[in-house]
Amino acid sequence: MAGVSRLQYATDIRLVRVMCSGRVDLEFVFRAFSNGIDGVFIGGCRLNECNYITHGNYDALNMVLLSRKIMAHLGLNPERLRVEFMTSGEGNLFTEVVDDFSKKVEELGPLGQGEKIDADELRSKLEEVRKLVPYIKLVKRKKLAARLENKEEYEGLFTDHEIERLLRDVVSYHIDPAKCRACMICLRKCPVEAIAGGKNRIHVIDQEKCIKCGTCFEVCPPRFSAVNKISGEPVPLPIPEEERTIVRKSNQK
Repeated sequence: MAGVSRLQYATDIRLVRVMCSGRVDLEFVFRAFSNGIDGVFIGGCRLNECNYITHGNYDALNMVLLSRKIMAHLGLNPERLRVEFMTSGEGNLFTEVVDDFSKKVEELGPLGQGEKIDADELRSKLEEVRKLVPYIKLVKRKKLAARLENKEEYEGLFTDHEIERLLRDVVSYHIDPAKCRACMICLRKCPVEAIAGGKNRIHVIDQEKCIKCGTCFEVCPPRFSAVNKISGEPVPLPIPEEERTIVRKSNQK
């Protein structure tokens, strides 16, 4: 209604339409900040007034609550991210909220500068979080799907200690070269092609590509148990390329 009614609102905001506020992913938020956006505003329909059966606005709310806690952990002001719920007919409310948010972001200043964070340091932190998004969503999937009935519950959904532990004790996966039998199951199942290997080749996980989803750990046959789940410890270095060939007994002469 804001556009139809010719209502004026801040010109420094750029609208990105989605079918549902629940479609706004954690990755979208941190990608925006990685690209230098100073603030992110998410508008959705009112809670319990969803046009679908999914109630995606609850997903949006929980995602924002998690994002704000992560932002605070990184040293960013959580006020740079805001979510509001309103109907499509509340054009006046939309313009008021957007104008208020725009003024708030202007007061905070450019991303990072207002918080006195070095630009390179901030960029590095944001990229690290973006790489961990699939892992974070997997670990916190139950809370991200919660239905909060009142605002008093918002602050307690995610705690500072919880976020600190989440980002500190990140799980990694490593294939034990002594146990790998090159069955290629994990290689085929990896959703991001982070596993290098082949027939009669010991498989190796590229830690830079790995999204910590745990698929390799789950699909590795129990008789091999070659994939190790590591938390709070450094991942062993991959064995040299020349040592990755598996010599089968039947092939030995």
